Amino acid sequence: MLQKTPASFDVSVWEFFWPLISGAAIVMARPGGHRDPGYLARLIQERKVTTVHFVPSMLRAFPGSPRSQASAPGCGRAFCSGEALPV
Repeated sequence: MLQKTPASFDVSVWEFFWPLISGAAIVMARPGGHRDPGYLARLIQERKVTTVHFVPSMLRAFPGSPRSQASAPGCGRAFCSGEALPV
């Protein structure tokens, strides 16, 4: 699980605890890394992250990152919340 949500946001709670109660590992993104799609793509690929959480605005930006296509095959689950999800 990629933990990238700042700890001051309520959604970060499940990013911290869900992996721990299910026996998964947590990959911690650097502070501010949640704003950089290229960094997130590299991190997902290098650390073999299988589960991520995005707000819809970042979900739109992420596929446009040059490295996101390379990291996509390794990531099996993407959760989306926090904003209205457009069609």
